[in-house]
Amino acid sequence: MTLVTMSKEEFSRVSVLQDLQAGRLGVGEAAALLGVTRRQVFRLQKAFLAEGPAGLASRRRGKPGNRRAPDGIRGQVLAIIRERYADFGPTLAAEKLAQCHGLPFSRETLRRWMVAEGLWQDRKARLKAVHQPRPRRDCVGELVQIDGSEHWWFEGRGPQCTLLVFVDDATSRLMALRFVETESAFAYFAATQGYLERHGKPVAFYSDKHSVFRINQPGAVGGDGMTQFGRCLHALNIVIICANSPQAKGRVERANKTLQDRLVKELRLQGVDTLAAGNAMLPAFMADYNARFAKEPADAKDLHRPLAAGEDLGEVFAWREERTVSSSLTLQYDKVLFLLEPTPVAKGLKRKRVTVADYPDGRLKISHGGVDLPYRVFFDKISQVPQGDIVENKRLGAVLAHIRLEQQKADTQRSTKAPKRRSQAGDLFKVG
Repeated sequence: MTLVTMSKEEFSRVSVLQDLQAGRLGVGEAAALLGVTRRQVFRLQKAFLAEGPAGLASRRRGKPGNRRAPDGIRGQVLAIIRERYADFGPTLAAEKLAQCHGLPFSRETLRRWMVAEGLWQDRKARLKAVHQPRPRRDCVGELVQIDGSEHWWFEGRGPQCTLLVFVDDATSRLMALRFVETESAFAYFAATQGYLERHGKPVAFYSDKHSVFRINQPGAVGGDGMTQFGRCLHALNIVIICANSPQAKGRVERANKTLQDRLVKELRLQGVDTLAAGNAMLPAFMADYNARFAKEPADAKDLHRPLAAGEDLGEVFAWREERTVSSSLTLQYDKVLFLLEPTPVAKGLKRKRVTVADYPDGRLKISHGGVDLPYRVFFDKISQVPQGDIVENKRLGAVLAHIRLEQQKADTQRSTKAPKRRSQAGDLFKVG
């Protein structure tokens, strides 16, 4: 038995030719039904009588087309496109191939080839994902969207910096703004502490998947699964939720666009060109902004919770890491070697873990079981920064500050001794 493949059009001809053979249709009627000439009807009838339905199938099915490009030319054309026209669309690529390379191919042929090789996407693949609008939360303080917007806020008058933005989801009200040098953990520590002191504790913060808020390293197994910022919020019983797309936190994204227009112009009118001056004018700007754009909440209840009596924000918002004490009562943190004073408590901590608390103002505390341990700096490795050295994000600010100081000393031929350890000036010390 032979399997014959037929198109829907070819299969429909069988019943018409059967009626023609039985005399139920004339040749003219059959030609009209099939959409062919009378001569073609006679040809089809002859093939049908000789071979049956198989005689109506196309003889070209499964064979290369007569106008098919020669073998090897497709690879040559695609190689040229990859090399010179990788970002061209099929229409422009066809024009350039014909003009510059003498290879005339139709736009549709190139489109099929480029889609198959991943050099172009068809219209369906280029359609943007549809993001359905999400209704606002009902109450103030139920969900606060946070984001950092890096921009030339002071235009050419000052450095490029980042604006940390806190927007209430229920009202689109600006809850807090703060200019910082970069979107770092210590920057969010200071901004969030100011927010909590002013408004209280919200139910949840809603952020993107920045490393400040979420462990993004695949396969990370150490620690408690929380970032330093997440640990601080957990201690205050505040939840941090990460959005899967920018559209999910659209209120703060739209606020960023408005601020990049209105706030930039306001800074220009007032001649502000530093972070400190910019932060000083932000409260007045926020009041005017909220009067213009904030919405009334569906429920007048404020879900912010007051700070508890034992919640010391200065202690909560500190970068904490554990280190093992050596047999010589030393430990290393942030490329600095610390020597514990040989107190009775410290002598019993050999090969045990202690906690190092690094505060935004530059203070550093080493403790065990809630007991502070006196120490002194034994050796500071941060003063040595060879070319090509690998520097972790969390100490990048301090390293750059040291490099700038050394460059200034070399340029001015002045000898100034660098401090042994640098604080987190400029919010650049810790990232992530």
